[in-house]
Amino acid sequence: MRILVVEDNDALAGQLEAALTEAHFTTDRAGDGEEGHHLGDTEPYDAVVLDLGLPLLDGLSVLKRWREAGRTMPVLVLTARDGWTEKVAGLNAGADDYLAKPFAMGELIARLHALIRRAHGLARPEIVLGRLRIDTASARVTLDDQPVRLTALEFRLLSFLAHHAGAVVSKTELTEHLYGQDFDRDSNTLEVIVGRLRRKLGEGTIETVRGRGYRIAGD
Repeated sequence: MRILVVEDNDALAGQLEAALTEAHFTTDRAGDGEEGHHLGDTEPYDAVVLDLGLPLLDGLSVLKRWREAGRTMPVLVLTARDGWTEKVAGLNAGADDYLAKPFAMGELIARLHALIRRAHGLARPEIVLGRLRIDTASARVTLDDQPVRLTALEFRLLSFLAHHAGAVVSKTELTEHLYGQDFDRDSNTLEVIVGRLRRKLGEGTIETVRGRGYRIAGD
């Protein structure tokens, strides 16, 4: 899953990026509202962490522009501790959740997981696909109740397919959601990762739909 962090405090943005990377998210950063708006308007993010007090273009304006343009990704806004008016304004502008500063990284990550699950119509962190169980919160995967060790990239690819179980996901879409903006994106890498997952989970787990992409069967 790919997250955009729009935060002008460089130290906090770095902490967010490190925590999200550890939680198996791909993360892009923007340090002002104009850059954040551009990235959110042109790149496919699974969720956004948006500070409201941004230079060049404030976060509330960024959010309003996204929603007016039809951008529907979940947005978690960051507000000041006593900024209840900001919270109300953010929710009215289309935010999906808010978190007051200072906050615990664990809570922010849990809220992001919940927002992404809700966006895909999932009520629980665990996705069960036949013999396969994927815990999106803890990044644990089991097959026939036996743990399966995956690399971070393998887990991100499997998790994205599982969130879209039953649907064909194109290589382009997978690449856009697995790698950050500045990563040298090579679709051949996907084939290598899918091959490794098939060896670990069984050849029939991930289906290649010729000319269209990959699909993992729904439960």
